[in-house]
Amino acid sequence: MLELEYFLIHPAGFVAAVALLGLIIGSFLNVVIFRLPIVLEREWRSQCTQLFDCQDSMAESSPPFNLMVPRSHCPACGHTIAVLENVPVLSYLWLRGRCSSCANRISSRYPAVELLSSVLAAVIAWHFGFGPEAIGAMILTWALIALTFIDLDHQLLPDNITMPMLWLGLGLNLFGLYASLEASLIGAIAGYGILWLVYHLFRLATGKEGMGFGDFKLMAMLGAWLGWQAIPVVILLSSVVGAIVGVVLVLVCNRDKSLPIPFGPYIALAGWVTLLWGADLTAWYLRLSTPN
Repeated sequence: MLELEYFLIHPAGFVAAVALLGLIIGSFLNVVIFRLPIVLEREWRSQCTQLFDCQDSMAESSPPFNLMVPRSHCPACGHTIAVLENVPVLSYLWLRGRCSSCANRISSRYPAVELLSSVLAAVIAWHFGFGPEAIGAMILTWALIALTFIDLDHQLLPDNITMPMLWLGLGLNLFGLYASLEASLIGAIAGYGILWLVYHLFRLATGKEGMGFGDFKLMAMLGAWLGWQAIPVVILLSSVVGAIVGVVLVLVCNRDKSLPIPFGPYIALAGWVTLLWGADLTAWYLRLSTPN
């Protein structure tokens, strides 16, 4: 209880503690980002072999693989990462970004995800202050980080994250934490339904699929957390940012126009911004659009 009172009296202490926790969570998010798609692929292969009653020698010979086992190791030489080599950010700096065994380069994404997790959580703590709103917002933030990087790598938004988070958002809003329960339910329905409608209209007009069903579920998840009032803001922000990034990738980076660009990261970014400043953005837009 004394620790909780300290955080109430000293907001800066709460922010610092959350920043440290964010580094630790970020280290775990790196595991989720790398391993969850592999776990899902193995599950799909197993289900397919059972469905078609055939054998999969790869699945039969594979050792257990999940978010806990095996222990983290260097992908180049198989060196098991020691505890001191797994300290968020500091270990990367101490090792100078290289494996201690084979000197193979370690991706800079690992400390980047840890820092991102820490900084965004600290911003949440500073914005909401100590309380249940901050705790829930941090959980949502970390889920959005994992979804963003998985989508960037695999163009996949796993149901294993979006669906539990959707239900958690509805559960928290039973107590009106971020929106009323009615707004939360309508938000989940509208978030999914609007993108589902856009998807089918685009497919009818062009014969192509403009986005995946994971995007619908992600938008439904954000609607469940933030309420239906946030959906227009999220859609507008994600569309603007996605369009700008797409143009830059094509014109500056010479990216092939035919290559698909994952939309999930833009939805996640827009959802996070709306979580913190959605009401301010809406009020600002209404002031601009209302004639004097």
